[in-house]
Amino acid sequence: MFNPYKEYAMKTMMKQAAAVVALGLAAAGAQAANVLVLLSDEAVLDLKGGKQFATGFYANELMQPVKKLIDAGHTVTFATPLGRAPALDRLSVDKMHFGNDEAAMRAHLALMAQLKITAADGSPVISLARVAQQGYARYDAVFVPGGHAPMQDLVRSPQVGQLLAHFHATGKPTALVCHGPAALVAAMDQPGRFVAALEAGAPAEARQWAYAGYKMTVLSNAEEDMAQAMLGGEMKVTPQTALQNAGAVYSNGAAWAPHVVIDRELITGQNPASAVGVADALIAKLK
Repeated sequence: MFNPYKEYAMKTMMKQAAAVVALGLAAAGAQAANVLVLLSDEAVLDLKGGKQFATGFYANELMQPVKKLIDAGHTVTFATPLGRAPALDRLSVDKMHFGNDEAAMRAHLALMAQLKITAADGSPVISLARVAQQGYARYDAVFVPGGHAPMQDLVRSPQVGQLLAHFHATGKPTALVCHGPAALVAAMDQPGRFVAALEAGAPAEARQWAYAGYKMTVLSNAEEDMAQAMLGGEMKVTPQTALQNAGAVYSNGAAWAPHVVIDRELITGQNPASAVGVADALIAKLK
């Protein structure tokens, strides 16, 4: 019996380069780009009142763009601030995020397993220190998926800020989806101090933010309110609030519907349903 998943896996393995840190396909006649996929090291989000929520990246928000990039002939390199294998948010393993297509979900999960992104041993993920050592210039674009995990570490990481500042200064495509755009907050002077002030409900000053005045989107406060029951508590600060306080020109569409905003090199998507649109916009900029 023909098995489409096995067939897909066999074809992909034959085409993929045997690299540990950079995984991709070579498309004949295409100008291949090296895309850095930045994920969080964290598997838990701290909530108000000492509560915690087990989280990670959303399956579709990572794998729909990654598959599209690979199929378009681009190389994908995975990184986290510390180089740990990232965690999958188990709540994201739901066919509703894949157009209610069970087969599509399984195909994307099979590719994720093949790439060993979350593997305790053999994960291709490298640290941002290693990325900096290699030189940011070797990467043509950066992509940041969502899930709540970026709210734990990426938003306050000076290393993330340094990386994003390079892509901003050089005008290289920078694509982020759902909670991912919150990582843009890091591209300022002392992002940790800024985020801590917001979490404490105190005045927060955004110093020298690279994206001040940029049009962008991120998971809306309305959508976050809808998801609060899932979290089992209240977030210390929401991504929309963080970006607006930093100086973003925020835009949102209907709740849980695709909404993508492009401003110069920056591509942002509002929610899980926006992942495919963000991927398409990124690939268009890489042509």
